[in-house]
Amino acid sequence: MTPEATQDTQDVEKSAAGATATSTSLGDTAETAPISEKAPLSRLRALDARIKSLSGFEARGITRVPPEERISPTSWDTASIAFLWFSANISVTTLAVSLFGPLLFGLGFLDSALCAVFGVSLGCVTTAYMATWGPRSGCRTVVVLRYFMGYWPAKLPAILNIILMIGYCTINAIISGQMLSAVNGGSMTIAVGIVITQIVCFVVTVFGMKPFQTYERFAWIPQILVLFVLIGSAAPYFDTTTQSVGDGPTIAANRLSYFSLCLSVSVSWGAAAADFFCYYPENTPRLRMFALSLAGLVSAFSLVFMIGIGLATGVASHAAWEEAYAVSAGALIVEGYGPLGDFGKFCGAVVALGLISNSIPSIYSASLGCQVLGRHGKKVSRYVWATALIIVQLVLALAGREHLMAIISNFVALMGYWSQLMVYIVIMEHVLFRRVGAGGPGFDWTKWQDKQYLPIGYAAMVSFLLGWLGAILGMYQVWYTGPLAVLAGYADVGTWVGTGFTIVSFLPLRWLELKFVGR
Repeated sequence: MTPEATQDTQDVEKSAAGATATSTSLGDTAETAPISEKAPLSRLRALDARIKSLSGFEARGITRVPPEERISPTSWDTASIAFLWFSANISVTTLAVSLFGPLLFGLGFLDSALCAVFGVSLGCVTTAYMATWGPRSGCRTVVVLRYFMGYWPAKLPAILNIILMIGYCTINAIISGQMLSAVNGGSMTIAVGIVITQIVCFVVTVFGMKPFQTYERFAWIPQILVLFVLIGSAAPYFDTTTQSVGDGPTIAANRLSYFSLCLSVSVSWGAAAADFFCYYPENTPRLRMFALSLAGLVSAFSLVFMIGIGLATGVASHAAWEEAYAVSAGALIVEGYGPLGDFGKFCGAVVALGLISNSIPSIYSASLGCQVLGRHGKKVSRYVWATALIIVQLVLALAGREHLMAIISNFVALMGYWSQLMVYIVIMEHVLFRRVGAGGPGFDWTKWQDKQYLPIGYAAMVSFLLGWLGAILGMYQVWYTGPLAVLAGYADVGTWVGTGFTIVSFLPLRWLELKFVGR
């Protein structure tokens, strides 16, 4: 889907040409410089240019895709909007989170199912909204945020998104390693399984958008087949009659906490959503982009959450599942295929490898975030950043492979807070201050690097930090309970308090910023 000749490749060629011209103008000085000081850099530039010239390789990083370089989408490309989101989220990472409803919060099947479906659906709305900015701008999400939060403040969500995506990829790698180990009866260690999945992620991610889009178009097919097999194999052990545990206030608090957790999972794509669609033409209907994204997201999350909740309800009544869960969440999923024997193990391996479709877009987005952190970050090619990030998450997965559930319970909820705050800042700036029909100035996407055009970002930064303060006051985590969470009956209200702080503070602060700063 990407043009062969990209702006980044041209930049490399210009840099090489500039270096040659400089050497010539220096005359004797350049000639007498030690070869050892020039040769390594020259060889690296040549290698970089050769890699970027490979067929199907995406050399472009955060540079905007101008309208003349966009694709002319076919019906298949349009449908792929939904397929991409469906493939990326029909993974057992989501399934592992869904276990928390019955097993951590003590909720019954019906309460867990309602909280999950409505929670992820609300989060998916914000992610689908952010996806619409890809075709409209031709920019990556971390660049789009400059128009709403300012050139410098936008770096903060970029950093947080890098951490978020590395975290999710680490969880993916651990679960995949656990499942591959369980499929092989423990003869393959979790560490070996982790390495296998990371190798596949590396191959697809470094080549960029074209193989990534192609992979995601088809990756959902084997996944949904084996998940339907899992339903047929494990559903007889689901206990849909389980009831929530505790008195009325406790159940209400647990419902809200689990609802917020489910929302956090789906909204976490918000800072990456536009990355995958910036090659679509500017005239792509926003409603179509929104609807297809929403359909792919909601259907994937809802299906996997329901399966996970069913598995969780069977742990207490089925001894084999309880023993498997004591080993790992991945082992529990594999045990769900237990009645199918060797075919069940094969299905478990397919599910484990399906986590790759969730990791690929995460690594891709994180590598773009590294480029937006500064001019030196932009000079490093996207594929180099992707390689470095895969190494980082490989190390983290190997180090944390025995502590998966603790990682998930602490990490997912914490990261969900900031994503929601960021999205609400974007919505308010778009609807109230930049809406063209209401007299707003609109957006000049050609000035994506112009610091004098982009907002200063005082209002966005202050309201974002105040939102974080609200989230801290309202969070209910294993390692910290905020005072507002105590007042709410030990419910996690961090998302809601933080959102309120952000909305209430941003509106007057942005008005003052426009009045006295002018942009």
